[in-house]
Amino acid sequence: MSEATSDTALTRPAAGNATRGGFKGFLRATEIDTRMLGMIGALLVIWVGFHILSGGTFLTPRNLWNLSVQTASVGVMATGMVLVIVTRNIDLSVGSILGVTGMIMAVAQTQYLTPMLGYDSGLVWIATLIVGLICGLLIGGLQGFIIAYLGVPAFIVTLGGLLVWRGGAWWVASGRTIPLTDDNFKLLGGGSDGSIGATWSWIFAAAAIVFIVLAAVAARRRRKRFNFTIKPIWAEILTLGLSLIAVVAATMIVNAYMLPAPLARRYAEAHNLTVPPGGLEISFGYAIPVLLFIGVGIVMAFIARRTRFGRYVFAIGGNPEAAELAGINTKRVTMMVFMLMGMLAAIAAAISTARLSSATNAQGTLDELYTIAAAVIGGTSLAGGAGTIFGAMLGALVMQSLQSGMVLLGMDTPLQNIVVGAVLVVAVWLDTIYRRRSA
Repeated sequence: MSEATSDTALTRPAAGNATRGGFKGFLRATEIDTRMLGMIGALLVIWVGFHILSGGTFLTPRNLWNLSVQTASVGVMATGMVLVIVTRNIDLSVGSILGVTGMIMAVAQTQYLTPMLGYDSGLVWIATLIVGLICGLLIGGLQGFIIAYLGVPAFIVTLGGLLVWRGGAWWVASGRTIPLTDDNFKLLGGGSDGSIGATWSWIFAAAAIVFIVLAAVAARRRRKRFNFTIKPIWAEILTLGLSLIAVVAATMIVNAYMLPAPLARRYAEAHNLTVPPGGLEISFGYAIPVLLFIGVGIVMAFIARRTRFGRYVFAIGGNPEAAELAGINTKRVTMMVFMLMGMLAAIAAAISTARLSSATNAQGTLDELYTIAAAVIGGTSLAGGAGTIFGAMLGALVMQSLQSGMVLLGMDTPLQNIVVGAVLVVAVWLDTIYRRRSA
């Protein structure tokens, strides 16, 4: 059979199903995940609802830009929490790990690295980040070793870690708030200087579009090579077009957020620019922590879907006994998952600390709740064996949208916690119903 004939034969059933099956056939042809579609719908409802209730201040470029920056730290940890939960474990300590690694990085920077390397050294931020990553790796490795090799349940180990590392954050600096000294490190938190501007944002968008198109072409070719069913051309174009529209729309939104007049004047003075009578219009563009969040998500998705380690993780979550009988070193893989989680918590700590320009004892408090909720809302099953990285990233955006909207409405923190807790319970309940119907 020729390649063209094979392509037609493989495509025809999907197109026919789309015609005969109505909406279900459409979803089957486009391969759109119904849970992902429902989450996008819920996100739109949340955005529109808060926009109306807040008097038109939620869906503004400024608020959406801030929302993206605020999502970054929890979103980075949510990508790692997916793998933890997939292996039928849980990590309640990520917020405390964020707090202690953030404090260690701040102390290392102010007391050791800056005096040793100099205030204007470009190596300070790199060395600070390496210190944080090593600490996160060691903390995650310790917890993973206790869970995997000593057989202590992950719930107990990480619950203890929640208390231990929170106390460690206080102990490192004796309860003091430690301000950062390196301006380059602060760029990781975003802000007026931690953004790439309009021009580079469009360059990034163009690169993202090329990447998405090439990835779609490569995926289609792989399916044809292995004789898997491929999507009809109209479905391929539709899903690809929606992805490209999302990239362009996001870029337009971040570029629509302009520097306030005082910051624009300071920028003009620093770059010897003449300020016109109407003032300068300088776009923020994409924030560096958002780009870091996207980069981490892409890497984690590759690890989960394209590496042997990722396949082992899902095999363990699906059936631990069968995975062990198949020759997978389940203990080592479990320990590596927690080591990876610790490193991601350290990256989140760098983003959070840089955004605040200091490290505090309360940093990361309740972030474990938001991280777990983001993963579960994003489609990760607490029963193990199922979950998506991009779903968790979208779940993090949903959780942060709820929190930001409640802040705009002036809701008290205890009431915000009640809402988040209720959302987590409902998400698990819906996951249980979905799994039961899919069985």
